[in-house]
Amino acid sequence: MEIYLVFVDAIQNSNKFWAAIVEDGNLTVQWGRVGYQAQTKVHTLGNHQRAVSKFNNLVTEKKSKGYSESQPEIDANRSVADIRRAIQLLNIIRPAVVNRNFGDSYISALNEYLKIVPTPLGMQINYHRVYRTVADIDYQQELLNSLLTTSALQVAAVAVGHAPEATVETKVVSLKTISKNFWRHL
Repeated sequence: MEIYLVFVDAIQNSNKFWAAIVEDGNLTVQWGRVGYQAQTKVHTLGNHQRAVSKFNNLVTEKKSKGYSESQPEIDANRSVADIRRAIQLLNIIRPAVVNRNFGDSYISALNEYLKIVPTPLGMQINYHRVYRTVADIDYQQELLNSLLTTSALQVAAVAVGHAPEATVETKVVSLKTISKNFWRHL
């Protein structure tokens, strides 16, 4: 049993994650800023039942504070609806970047996008500079579209009832990897 939650508010400089996993009688919790070294705490609770109960209580507490479920990386196993929604949000963000108009609709779309696609943005979020150019947005859309293509191949293989002759590898776009170069300007 495991979960990965994020809390994003670009205006308030929040870009945090909280993750937990239950293994036997232990609950391991990690938290921190997206893209940075996590802090870790292991709760040794003696049995699986107590660990699950603590897990559920902590998850409820975090969700009540505004955290939402996500993943630490985006891959072709991610919901197609999530990937499509992320692309839609980039289409909302794009004109704001072109026109340098960073109003409420931009902030709302950016916050929602960062919940779906947790992205390291540095210690100080400057929401005006998350995307400097349309090329930055196009690059993100290209990555997300490549996941849709991979996902469609896997769905087709399942629908036919057998895997294609060539092995289909799950494509993974780890934003931790991208961040070292793509987000360097922040």
